[in-house]
Amino acid sequence: MEYKEVRINPISPEPPRASVLVIYTGGTLGMVFESKGRQLVPFDFEHIIDKVPEIRRLDFEITFLTLTEPIDSSNMKPALWVEIAQIIYNHYTQYDSFVILHGTDTMAYTASALSYLLENLKKPVILTGAQLPIGVARSDARENFITALEIAAATNEQGYPIISEVCIYFNSVLLRGNRAKKQESSDFNAFHSQNYPHLAKAGVRIEYNFPYIAAYQPGSTLRLNTKLDRNVTFLKLFPGICRKVVSSILEIEGLKGVVIETFGAGNAPTDYWFLEELRMAIDRGLILYNVSQCEGGRVTQGQYQTSKYLEQIGVVSGSDITAEAAITKMMYVFGKELDSLHYRDLLSAPLRGEMSI
Repeated sequence: MEYKEVRINPISPEPPRASVLVIYTGGTLGMVFESKGRQLVPFDFEHIIDKVPEIRRLDFEITFLTLTEPIDSSNMKPALWVEIAQIIYNHYTQYDSFVILHGTDTMAYTASALSYLLENLKKPVILTGAQLPIGVARSDARENFITALEIAAATNEQGYPIISEVCIYFNSVLLRGNRAKKQESSDFNAFHSQNYPHLAKAGVRIEYNFPYIAAYQPGSTLRLNTKLDRNVTFLKLFPGICRKVVSSILEIEGLKGVVIETFGAGNAPTDYWFLEELRMAIDRGLILYNVSQCEGGRVTQGQYQTSKYLEQIGVVSGSDITAEAAITKMMYVFGKELDSLHYRDLLSAPLRGEMSI
């Protein structure tokens, strides 16, 4: 994929204290209003100073890498996740940190996927975007972008980056990327993390929640994972779901794993036919991953009679993982081409802080 590069140097006479690579994939943030056609069109980042003059006052160097043809986040695909991860890997020694400008609709999926693809990360990768385009008067794009840049460049007293994981910054809060979900489409506070505390809160100052931030690992070496297996899907339960629907999903040819979105603490119907369909699927080698439909709380298989059977037949508990982190984790785990026992072990354990044990 082709990219266009634009570099912005600070106006300070002092040498830049850091360098940030900004990767623009598309999304609302990078749109401006074209008066001639009276429509929103992609923004040319060569003119970023005109829209966000404040970035010249930051004391670090910023380089923009933009897709020749930006995409709507609804068109995001695993191949693009791998491409973004590859860009970060290729530029890892050249830059101190990375900011990804991304549409909001699938941002949580991308953040989750990148957390798995970029192993032993010790530099910040911050995703952000906007609910309103940068060319609109009341846009949230400027604050989100400026603060994401500041967090990406922030270091501690030892000179190490404060953040060394994949995160989402949006509407004054920094969230662990694989713990975040988009919950609002019309408010500025689009993203929430019900099962994990905020990593930072931006007010007059940026207050970091240090006990919950991933520890910096000075001796680690970045490892790029590039294989994602797309032979996975969701099965969302609802009252009245019929056998034909369940079997049609579980019997998809080539399918390797299913994230089952269950009720409450991981509960599901106890109808004989339903449990039999699950049991037969597991016997065929399918991995079933139990994730709650609730935004908060966690799956505790066996706590109630309606989940005890799932435990007995071999459904894997997803604990408090989000659906976005679960489905991308399955893609990553199956990409390793291991045996079924190893898949189950990896899905049951936190790999990048995406779940509690």
